[in-house]
Amino acid sequence: MATAPAPASELTEASRRGRRGRDETELLADLRRGDRLAAEILVELTYPLIYRSLFRMCGDGDAASDLTQDTFARAWRALDQFDGRSRFSTWLYRIAYTTFLNHVRRPQRFVQLDDAAVPAEPVAPLAVDPLLALDAVRLRRAVLALPEELRFAVTAHFWGEVPVREIARQEGLSSVAIRKRLRRAVTRLRGELEEGGS
Repeated sequence: MATAPAPASELTEASRRGRRGRDETELLADLRRGDRLAAEILVELTYPLIYRSLFRMCGDGDAASDLTQDTFARAWRALDQFDGRSRFSTWLYRIAYTTFLNHVRRPQRFVQLDDAAVPAEPVAPLAVDPLLALDAVRLRRAVLALPEELRFAVTAHFWGEVPVREIARQEGLSSVAIRKRLRRAVTRLRGELEEGGS
């Protein structure tokens, strides 16, 4: 006796589970052949890391969400330029980083608020310790003030969780050179934060 075919949603979920175990190379090959499911899986695997990195850089959840969407849109348009020299997530982080820099360099538009737009009730206090928030703001400013080569190494490694060897591949340098950049950056940041805190 023949059994009824599984619903499409079950097939899709089964296919998704099977493909999650595949490596980036296989998923990218499927994506280049037009497989939308491979794209969805790559987004699922990399979205949290890209969002967290952008949130650490800009300190604003809405902006980080918008920049994450921009990052993926740019990545899909430039996919044919991905040469496989580094991992896909490392390449994607570089796009996210550049997207963030373009965002902060772009002139910001300010909207004038009238009295009707201002809430009558005071906004509830944040559940975050203000000293921790201050430290996060000071750290973000200090990181963003670093020279480009140090800033990328620090944000990629500490905020983007990109391994040193992957940063080295992306930048075309040795792991030793990246570790030196990280040490120089950490020394500068420590000095900047200690000086600002006194």
